[in-house]
Amino acid sequence: MKRFEWRDTIQALDAEADCERIVRILGSHEFPWDIEQALGLALYRTYAVPSIGELLAHTREFTERTQHRYDDTALILNDILEHGFEPGRGRDALRRMNQMHRSYDISNDDYRYVLSTFVVMPVRWLNDYGYGWRRLSEHEIAASTNYYRKLGRHMGIKDIPETYEQFRDLLDTYEQENFAYTEGGRAVSDSTLDLMVTFYPAWQRPLVRPFTKALLDERLIKAFGYPEPSAAWRKLSVGALRLRARVVRLMPSREKPRWARESANIRSYPGGYEPSRIGTFPAGCPVPHDMLTQDVAPTGARVPAPGQAVAPQGAATGAADGPVIARPFDTTATPAAPETTGTTET
Repeated sequence: MKRFEWRDTIQALDAEADCERIVRILGSHEFPWDIEQALGLALYRTYAVPSIGELLAHTREFTERTQHRYDDTALILNDILEHGFEPGRGRDALRRMNQMHRSYDISNDDYRYVLSTFVVMPVRWLNDYGYGWRRLSEHEIAASTNYYRKLGRHMGIKDIPETYEQFRDLLDTYEQENFAYTEGGRAVSDSTLDLMVTFYPAWQRPLVRPFTKALLDERLIKAFGYPEPSAAWRKLSVGALRLRARVVRLMPSREKPRWARESANIRSYPGGYEPSRIGTFPAGCPVPHDMLTQDVAPTGARVPAPGQAVAPQGAATGAADGPVIARPFDTTATPAAPETTGTTET
């Protein structure tokens, strides 16, 4: 394929009607690594909002099961992108995400802010910061905006911005008004950086933290209470990413899609997974009836026990009111008491 063949393919598609296909091409062919980094940075920014950072710390998922939480987030978003919003694996992943979110008291404003980071940060990474091997076109930005507006509607978010510019203004205003230091936000940030270090060879690991922090803007650095990165580290980090972009520009187009589920950094489910069987199951959240779970004290949530990410062969799928719970270190499983099952919109 010619280097700009995917760009030309996208240009022939409709930014609204074909937004899913366009975002799929951008995320798996044109910019798989860049968009992965940008979306990781997008989620990382949300920890600096006190209501979000403190909630994530309270669940203990980001501080005690960081690898699983990273994997669950990446896999659920990947399945929605790869398979779409129609019935099937993509819809299952969307339902699982909604089940988790709706088990907590999350404001519509926080939902809208998180959604805005998904819209804005890839554009900033590729265009504003100059880390992409080419810039996103206005047509591609419109398609990406339409895709996340669609995702937001499936999540039940209200008052979703209509344009990229509105998302950008929402993000900047929300961060200016809400970013602040909290112990929980800092703990989640530290745990995330600790995990990121493990993604690199041993000789690179001492460089990962200063390199990553040098990419964070002053507002984010202050919210996490980190020392201001040196000018040398900032220049080195930005220069390295822009140099990489020049090298990637000389490479041929990616013909085979690269999905987040194929990343070596995702380690929790070597035997495979089903989107309905990963993540957390807070109190009141339906659990597949044949799945062994473990308690996450003191939150009352449950998580899949090891080896439970795929249903037993021949087992029926779905959720039931009486999940089977495997207590940590127990050798037997006992039925849990019935619980109220909520509904999930998709």
